[in-house]
Amino acid sequence: MKKTCLYLIVLVLLVACSDSDKITDKDYMPDVSLTNEEISNGILTPEILWKFGRIGSYDISPDGKKLVYNITYYNIEDNAGYTHIFTLQIEGGEPLRLTGGKTSYSNPRWTPDGERIAFLSGYEGTTQIWTMKPDGSDKKMISGSEYSITGFEFSPASDKIYFTARVKLDKTPQEIYPDLPKSNVYMIDDLMYRHWNRWHDYKYSHIFVAYFDGKNVFDYIDIMEGEPYDAPMSPYFSPSEITWSPCGNFIAYTCKKLTGKDYTLSTDADIYLYNLITGETENLTEENQGYDKYPVFSNSGNKLAWVSMETPGYESDKKRLFTINLKTKEKQYLTKDFEHEVIDINWSEEDDYIYFISGINATYQIFRINTETCEIVQLTDGVHNYSSIELNNEYMLANKMSMSMANEFFIVDLDGAERQLTFTNQHIYDNIEFGKVEERWVRTTDNKNMLVWLIYPPKFDETKKYPAILYCQGGPQSAVSQFFSFRWNFQMMAANDYVIIAPNRRGLPSFGVEWNEQISGDYGGQNMKDYISAVKAIKTEEFIDENRIGAIGASYGGFSVFWLAGHNQDNLFKAFISHCGIFNFESMYASTEELFFLNHDYGGAFWEFDNKIAQKSYENSPHKFVHKWNAPILIIAGMNDFRIPYTESLQAFNAAQLNDVPSKLLIFPEETHFVLRPQNSILWQREFRGWLDKWLK
Repeated sequence: MKKTCLYLIVLVLLVACSDSDKITDKDYMPDVSLTNEEISNGILTPEILWKFGRIGSYDISPDGKKLVYNITYYNIEDNAGYTHIFTLQIEGGEPLRLTGGKTSYSNPRWTPDGERIAFLSGYEGTTQIWTMKPDGSDKKMISGSEYSITGFEFSPASDKIYFTARVKLDKTPQEIYPDLPKSNVYMIDDLMYRHWNRWHDYKYSHIFVAYFDGKNVFDYIDIMEGEPYDAPMSPYFSPSEITWSPCGNFIAYTCKKLTGKDYTLSTDADIYLYNLITGETENLTEENQGYDKYPVFSNSGNKLAWVSMETPGYESDKKRLFTINLKTKEKQYLTKDFEHEVIDINWSEEDDYIYFISGINATYQIFRINTETCEIVQLTDGVHNYSSIELNNEYMLANKMSMSMANEFFIVDLDGAERQLTFTNQHIYDNIEFGKVEERWVRTTDNKNMLVWLIYPPKFDETKKYPAILYCQGGPQSAVSQFFSFRWNFQMMAANDYVIIAPNRRGLPSFGVEWNEQISGDYGGQNMKDYISAVKAIKTEEFIDENRIGAIGASYGGFSVFWLAGHNQDNLFKAFISHCGIFNFESMYASTEELFFLNHDYGGAFWEFDNKIAQKSYENSPHKFVHKWNAPILIIAGMNDFRIPYTESLQAFNAAQLNDVPSKLLIFPEETHFVLRPQNSILWQREFRGWLDKWLK
């Protein structure tokens, strides 16, 4: 147990209650209507993909009758997106837009009395908490933190609020050498100096608790004062890692309280319980050395549930459901006999059930578990993904998507019956034809059944022969499920007149623990055989031109493409595209940041010559087979990708050029592991299609 020093900072209110004109809404919203030409053409294009509204954060009103939520719309010309707030009656109807203009408003939350809506806005420079009436009028700033606020939640007792902000703790080079104010350097003496897409900026995400009197936020304290750790954790900073107790006297949060080499080698994140009355912090999961995340209090406040992974260093281990009795400290492992993972925990009103999401055969469904008997019931079924649920006594508000529908809100009864609530992109679906998605089961080389999705072109003609694309999944342990991606979009690929072959090869969840775990220490092994099995089974179809098959993928999928390119002696593939792929296992190990990942998946470092698993992995590195490349390859990377540094792609392109392999390189200086800017993304899509059309058509 750790004593946290409490301090109070008297809040200086920056805006008086009458300052309702500080944010002036304009009618501007990005134009997402389809042109006559787009409607006439009737198929998905990169430009149309950027006209989709993207649903974000949300909250249900205290009376359960109204929803407030974000939608982000993009302006291609501005190369930017604008996030705005909408409300909608739970019983249905037309949504009401509350904000507009070229300003973004995020994190909408109902105030506990339901009279106003709170949100985040950076209109005044730093991002602060504002409120407005449910009709969007009377906007007022209620916080005046010295920090830009990144997220917040009201306490159930209505008298407090927590917010998160980045706190500077480490000295900059300019502070060390004040006579060199224009110097520009990173000074590093320990590991984890950069993470995913950003360099360490001397700041840490901390949790603050403040009082709320119904009108203003005041007297805030940093409950992690002086601690060089992030909560929520980097790189995702998920708000699901923090939760209030029903009484408002406790906050449970997730944190990995390690630094430097220990941090980069470990997944030992724990659940911490902060007592607002005593100022003490208790580690509830100290004995487990794997990930512990996403705490949720029971409605009585007597128990806490969370998701736990057992194996140290294994980020894709089975997500187990645990509870703890907060009085006796007795822990219970509820899903011991359940083969699948647990996502998004929700307690029932009487605490007798927990509702959650889990993957089953590359779809994500809603389940319920009895907290006493541990009996599990699957409530939903179908070809779709539920990505989140929020239980509200008699119903669940759920986010649902498929390969043919971007995320929308659904109302799901406690018995699993559903009703669609929002139709954000219906104007697109009404005018654009999507291809059929079909489930196939293919026999693998070790005599197992593998699910393969086929996505057909939207104007499919069974008498025609089509080129095909093998989609290689990233992760590596992330199911090829019914997701709707705004980057690697299957309908977008199929709209270019290709049949997409998307296998759930070895090393993917939702098919049991054994199937998911097999890939570790076997890169270039059975999962590659699975890819070949899928292609060989599907290419026998009359509508597939077996002489025009390509392979594409990003991240681990990019590695898969590099590996397949070096093992293509039967000329199965006629073209390749690798995005941010691993090319050289040794340079990848020496330049990435989360080393626990490679220690588990490779088996260890390349200098561990007595480590048979590790040495087997390095022998399968794609760069050792580049002399066998015999098909054109497009290679893509973002310069701010620190997960798989862009130099992997430079090595691959240089090697292709030196071996006279037709090749092209796209490097995006401002992008990360993902291409997120609208114009860059459209260029990416055009080059993607152009490369495949050039070599497969």
